[in-house]
Amino acid sequence: MKNTTLIAALALTLSVPAAAQLAPAANPYLADVPISAGPMVLPVSPGGRGTRPYEMSRSIPPEEKAALMKRMMPMMNMVSRMDVKDVMNLMAIKYPAKKGLSFDDVKQSMELSANKLNFKKVGESPMWKDIQAVLGDKDAPRMEVYHYCDIAAGREILKYAPEAIVYLPCRIAIMEDADKNIWVLTLDWNTSWLDSISGKMGAPSELLKYAVDIRDKMDVIMHAAADGDL
Repeated sequence: MKNTTLIAALALTLSVPAAAQLAPAANPYLADVPISAGPMVLPVSPGGRGTRPYEMSRSIPPEEKAALMKRMMPMMNMVSRMDVKDVMNLMAIKYPAKKGLSFDDVKQSMELSANKLNFKKVGESPMWKDIQAVLGDKDAPRMEVYHYCDIAAGREILKYAPEAIVYLPCRIAIMEDADKNIWVLTLDWNTSWLDSISGKMGAPSELLKYAVDIRDKMDVIMHAAADGDL
C-alpha cells in the first residue's frame, strides 16, 4: 500500500491538469463521480474538514482511502512505466557537490548560508552512524539529515492544515552515493503545478507565498552547500 500511495500521489500531481480533458470513462469506479469534478474526489464527509486555525480534519478510514485509490487507477496508466525509485527521484531536488569538497565542507557551507537567511537549524540525524552501530553495516556511506524551521511559515501551514506537521520541520540531507560523490537533497516544495488548477485547490495565497519563500531559501542554502560557499 505504501508503494501504491507514493505512485498515486505522483499521479495526482501529474494528472490533475489533464483530468478536465478526459471523457467520461466506463470504469465502474468512476460511476458515481461528478464529471465536473473529475475522478479525483477526496472522501471527506460534510462537516469533516477543519475550518478553524489548527482544527484537525476528520480521520479518513482505511476503506475510504482504498476507495480513493481505486478512483485514481484510471489515471495510473500515465505513470505505469515508473517504479517507486523513479517516483522518489522525481519528488526530490538534489545537487551534486563540487569535486574536491569534503562532507564537512558541504555541511559548513550549508549552515553558514542558513544562518544568513535566518533559517533556524533545529536538529540533525546522523543516520549512517546508526546504520553502522545498530546494523553493523560498515559499508554504509555517510548520510546525515538536517532539520530547519521557519517558525512564521510553520505556524501558517499548521493553522491551515495541522496534519501538515508530519512534513515539518523542513529537511535537507547530505549524502554520499555509491561512488562517494556527495549530494545535497530535499523534498521538492515546488507549488507551481497548482497554477494550472482552478482555485489552486483552495490553498490560501498567503500560505502559497510562504511555501515559495521556504523553497527559495532552501534552494539558496543547497546551492551554497553544493558549491562550498563560505
